[in-house]
Amino acid sequence: MPSPSGDLQHGSLPGWLSCIISWFVRSFKYMYGLRFKVQGRQKLEMDGPCVIISNHQSILDMMGLMEILPKRCVQVAKRELLFLGPVGLIMYLGGVFFINRQRSSTAVSVMADLGERMIRENLKVWIYPEGTRNDNGDLLPFKKGAFYLAIQAQVPIIPVVYSSFCSFYNLRTKLFTSGTVKVQVLDAVPTLGHTVADVPKLMDSCHQAMRATFLEISTQPQENGVAERPRAQPAQ
Repeated sequence: MPSPSGDLQHGSLPGWLSCIISWFVRSFKYMYGLRFKVQGRQKLEMDGPCVIISNHQSILDMMGLMEILPKRCVQVAKRELLFLGPVGLIMYLGGVFFINRQRSSTAVSVMADLGERMIRENLKVWIYPEGTRNDNGDLLPFKKGAFYLAIQAQVPIIPVVYSSFCSFYNLRTKLFTSGTVKVQVLDAVPTLGHTVADVPKLMDSCHQAMRATFLEISTQPQENGVAERPRAQPAQ
């Protein structure tokens, strides 16, 4: 295992461990009545590398990830998660790329290195552009890293949207009832010919499309027997 002092670490997942993790995830999911309804799954099976971005609400996202994770796909996570005991070890063995976000001066070079690996090894890279878990019923503003990566590598971006978990899951108490999460894969967004000057516009268009989809497919906790959609909040 590489020293955690570096800016980018990456593990590899043995086949037997992959089977164990998949079995555990499936068992947990069905034991607690958690279901995922996926639309557009085939869009993730495109040939060649790409950057996949999705909203991030809780550890339950990992359950949905196992439902649709395409072949040769790795995740990018903040370096702090590497130190979460068994969870960090599993993530490392699972091939997660850990980035030290505290060293902002090296962020561009780190993404450039990852972009080169993505092209060289024909990888798809999964990133949570909000940068942290978020259960406020809306999307947080996006960080630029995923969009720099896609433009530097000149690969498409594929947005993935999970519906809100809040109709059946309380993040603070960790209590939830059975429920269904809708997962919608949006059309690929090309970056060929784009430059870093296009990052803000690209980031904004992806955020708007994902936010509109999130509000469309999500429901809030039931009140008086009627499930409500999240109230739209002003764009941040």
